[in-house]
Amino acid sequence: MTTSPQPVGSRRAPLSRWLVLGVLLIASVYFLAPVWWLLVSSTKTNADLFTGNGFWFARFALFDNVRQVFAQQGGIYWQWLANSALYAVGGAAVSTLVSALAGYTLAKYRFRGREFTFNSVLAAVLVPQPLLAVPLYLMFSEIHLVNTYWAVLLPSMISPFGVYLARIYAGASVPDELIEAGRIDGAGEFRIFATIALRVMSPALVTIFLFQFVAIWTNYLLPVLMLANDRLQPVTVGIVGWQAQRAIGPSAVPFNIVITAAMISAIPLVILFLSLQRFWRSGLVAGSTK
Repeated sequence: MTTSPQPVGSRRAPLSRWLVLGVLLIASVYFLAPVWWLLVSSTKTNADLFTGNGFWFARFALFDNVRQVFAQQGGIYWQWLANSALYAVGGAAVSTLVSALAGYTLAKYRFRGREFTFNSVLAAVLVPQPLLAVPLYLMFSEIHLVNTYWAVLLPSMISPFGVYLARIYAGASVPDELIEAGRIDGAGEFRIFATIALRVMSPALVTIFLFQFVAIWTNYLLPVLMLANDRLQPVTVGIVGWQAQRAIGPSAVPFNIVITAAMISAIPLVILFLSLQRFWRSGLVAGSTK
């Protein structure tokens, strides 16, 4: 009894799967190893950080480290967290609303210059944000907004990527027939947008909010350039300032405190992502299925 030889493609398939799995495993280790190191290091004392295995636990001092973080410099870490929450929540909320309005308008209304406007938004997506930091500083200096909350909030309220995503999603998921039905029923344009379009676009808007929140929360260059008052700084700038002081005289901040502060600052991002990930996934794919 003879068996027919297997096709060449079927013999190559397992090899390609193992290759893909290997690449994914390497990428997972690359991204997760720093997270694991951060979690482990935040449980150590300052002395234990420099002895033993950096990727495994020693004496458990997490709660003491957390207590020291919030007691450092008169509890200024609370202020930094509140500032980051203000910048991230306020900026992301306004940015999401602006993106929804702009994206819906570009998708559903025909007017002169519409394509030019949309192409300008696409061009803005490609501009690296650090290139805008110095021009923004010079502009805000002229209107005396430097070293105020508005110096960080105002630039965070506009997201070219959010406008682009809202426009693509609105064009694909908001039916023109639904808009016409609202007009026939006597609804105004803003009422149609608020009661119909916003509900249909909600998955994309959650995605925009999530992306913008993360971008603002982790932003460092803009606040460090705009703000000189420690009481206005977000947590990212404050932690870097502590890191710079870790070996300077009696006011030095121990390295384990800096690491624990960094770990705490990442918790809101993890909570937000886990709570909104179902909207994030649907926001990326729903526009292509409606």
